Amino acid sequence: MSKRDLKKYVSELNKEQLEEQIIDLYEKFQPVKVYYDFVFNPKEESLLQDSKLKISNEYFPIKKLGRRSKPKMRRSVAQKLIKHFVVLGVDPFVIADVMLYNIEIAQAYSSENPIKQELFFKSMFNSFEQAVEFIISNGIYAEFKTRIGSIFQETVEQKWINQYEFERIISRLEF
Repeated sequence: MSKRDLKKYVSELNKEQLEEQIIDLYEKFQPVKVYYDFVFNPKEESLLQDSKLKISNEYFPIKKLGRRSKPKMRRSVAQKLIKHFVVLGVDPFVIADVMLYNIEIAQAYSSENPIKQELFFKSMFNSFEQAVEFIISNGIYAEFKTRIGSIFQETVEQKWINQYEFERIISRLEF
């Protein structure tokens, strides 16, 4: 069904039928429920804190029964959270904060633990590139300029193997 067909179908429904359809969608499909729950009660601050906790647990897992869990360091966890925020229509400042936090927590981990997997560095660069593009496209660069610069400085200080790729992006920005 095309969007045009859907509009035609919806315009033919009376108010009660339309309300019934929306309630059915809300009850049957979890993404619809999540969307409406967010629209009517946007707790962006708690969403932000929950997402930061999930991301930090990827690198610094909470100890279970006295034994230390091994960090999983999955970029996909942060990417799913960011995508979810975009779908919900969360404020771009919150999304940018999560994007940068993901890189910052990975840098905190790598400062304490030597990382040999080249994929880790490539993944963090991809995250950095996406974050900078998102921040610029949303016109909020001035608010995040310092954090972006700090992330770059940390790649230099830790001697990341791809620090020159980070530098390439930084060189195009106003600093």
